[in-house]
Amino acid sequence: MIQGTGSSVGKSIITAALCRIFKEDGYSVCPFKSQNMALNSYVTKKGEEMGRAQVVQAEAAGIEPEVSMNPILLKPTSDIGSQVIVMGRVHKTLTAAEYRKEVPHIKETVKNAYNELDDKFDIITIEGAGSPAEINLRENDIVNMGLAEMVDSPVIIVGDIERGGVFASIYGTIMLMEPEEKARIKGFIINKFRGDIEILNPGIKMLEKKINIPCLGVLPYTQLNIDDEDSISTRFSNKKENDINIGVIKLPFVSNFSDFTPLEMESRVSVRYITKKEDFDNIDFLIIPGSKNTIKDMEYIIQSDLDKLIYKKHKEDIPIMGICGGYQMLGEEIADPKHIESNMDRINGLGLLKTKTIINEVKDTLRVEGILSGERVSGYEIHMGKTERFDCKPFIELENGKLDGAINEKGTVYGTYLHGIFENDNFRRNLIDELIEKKGLKKNDQNINFKDIKENEYNKLADMTRENLDMKKIKDIIGI
Repeated sequence: MIQGTGSSVGKSIITAALCRIFKEDGYSVCPFKSQNMALNSYVTKKGEEMGRAQVVQAEAAGIEPEVSMNPILLKPTSDIGSQVIVMGRVHKTLTAAEYRKEVPHIKETVKNAYNELDDKFDIITIEGAGSPAEINLRENDIVNMGLAEMVDSPVIIVGDIERGGVFASIYGTIMLMEPEEKARIKGFIINKFRGDIEILNPGIKMLEKKINIPCLGVLPYTQLNIDDEDSISTRFSNKKENDINIGVIKLPFVSNFSDFTPLEMESRVSVRYITKKEDFDNIDFLIIPGSKNTIKDMEYIIQSDLDKLIYKKHKEDIPIMGICGGYQMLGEEIADPKHIESNMDRINGLGLLKTKTIINEVKDTLRVEGILSGERVSGYEIHMGKTERFDCKPFIELENGKLDGAINEKGTVYGTYLHGIFENDNFRRNLIDELIEKKGLKKNDQNINFKDIKENEYNKLADMTRENLDMKKIKDIIGI
């Protein structure tokens, strides 16, 4: 089990690295995270919703993602409440206090999911959440030391040196644990190091002596094109301008920002996350992304005057695309008569598409394929809402007989419910070529294959991890 001194220290990526390494070494391996809090989710082949981080880890392990790898998914809908997804299906929307009361019942679900994987795989690489030193939450813990105890797993602690204070954070995390918890910790890893390792070594030796736990290696700071889990990702820092500049509205409840990873991999494209007026400068294409609370995010767009800037770009004939909640916002109205997302009955949309959406209690989670401009595309839907088109054409003809999305008469505004649409190489390539041609620039000579690039990145991650971690000690800890 990989635990960390805090959020975003590298637990997800190290878990993915170990999954790839064990796969390369001939073991059947899978990831597991009992409880994930994230707005970045995915739909399995069975139509079940799970956290995106475990999907990345499953890809690294070379296996099909399944919901048992992430039995509990919490999707924040407000500052105090989350939609609780249990084994891929909506359970309830609960406050933190309400959820804590349900944990004893959920614990059995977690154990059953783990046992299901344990029967099928040689190795399970478990990811913890946040920090195991949150002593106020230990009683009902099912994701850190509570889970390690439940499944009798050894633990490796990860600390992030880039934040500073890595020795204190590792030492403090361990010192806040009970003796039986400390006994589970078999090693620690220092992550995101830049500089001369010789300067760090004396501190490592001193820490090893103080905690009587070995260092298993120091991982260098490395830029990799692999989906991350947390919204505090560096992807949200605005990028330098490029031949093509794509703007994505950064909504308070933005979901599935991994939709834009394929665009960020394009060498001639810069993806900029928009929060203020200046971010709209020199944008060639504008995207309104998915949202976990469409009405609240629509309200944010209006109150922050971003709507006026969106209209300005529309008048300049800058193409505008909405995905899922963003598609709903492009329409004329979003209604929530049962107050599923908020206490508002309705809110005006941007009115750029002739559609209306009603939020309902049924959540659509399914994988879909279809035809767009003669090209086959695939993706997945995750939404609570039905959108009605009037006086506008659908965007995609789906194989299940349904029609998805909408497009305006000029073809400059369109929306879709399909997450992952930019992973379709031909669709993405044609879009970028159109934008390049519109600017009078030379078209791409090289085209990227998204799946191949992902595989190369997982291999690079595994190579870097092998080079810098003591894999023999890690295998000894596992017992292989």
